[in-house]
Amino acid sequence: MQRALHLMEAVSSHPGGAPAKQLAREAGLPLATTYHLLRTLAHEGYATRLSDGVWVLGERVSSLHGKSRAQQLLARIRPALVALRDELGAAAYFAMHVDDEIRLIDIVDGPRTPRVDVWVGFDEAPHATALGKCLIAQLDEDRRRDYLARRRLAELTPHTITEPRRLLRTLRSSTGLSIDREEYALGTGCAAVPVTDATGTVRAALAVSCRPAKLPRIERSADRMQATAARLQRTITLPAL
Repeated sequence: MQRALHLMEAVSSHPGGAPAKQLAREAGLPLATTYHLLRTLAHEGYATRLSDGVWVLGERVSSLHGKSRAQQLLARIRPALVALRDELGAAAYFAMHVDDEIRLIDIVDGPRTPRVDVWVGFDEAPHATALGKCLIAQLDEDRRRDYLARRRLAELTPHTITEPRRLLRTLRSSTGLSIDREEYALGTGCAAVPVTDATGTVRAALAVSCRPAKLPRIERSADRMQATAARLQRTITLPAL
């Protein structure tokens, strides 16, 4: 495995490709071993031999790289979510607005801090979730209206806001903390704060969920959530997923 990885590093160092003999020298491998490894990598889709005999990385590498970027994002945000869960005693969530959809990136919960049962996708019911409302609030007025016009504001609980004008008023009056008061699921309340990059082109949100009786204490701890959001904003680069 070590030899194969070194060989792939050698292949990747040549944007225009390189022949097997040159790759063998750079990777410090016998030529016969190099040919064997290249054939194996080609069979698995990690290397490709072009018509002029040079070797380049295969298509499977780009797929692997795309997945690794998502894992790198998790590696940066999860410690912050774990710390917030432990500090507030509530499950923590991170979501992004990508390609006009709300994508739930990570959830950190525990035996004493259970997550909300995601029985309806957050992108299907953004009006009923703190994360969704927080992300929609980051859009300008015209984009908010357009986003909501393309979705049915389903009544998930008796507390769900289903009237567009009322929802828009709620979003306009947001002071940076978006609240879900049992609007998505009975027995669960949520609070969310925005996480954006310096240019405002990336929209994300950090949230916690808890029992409704605990929500007022969470609201009073908004500064702690905002501090975590600021830390995420400073320390992560949000890639397009």
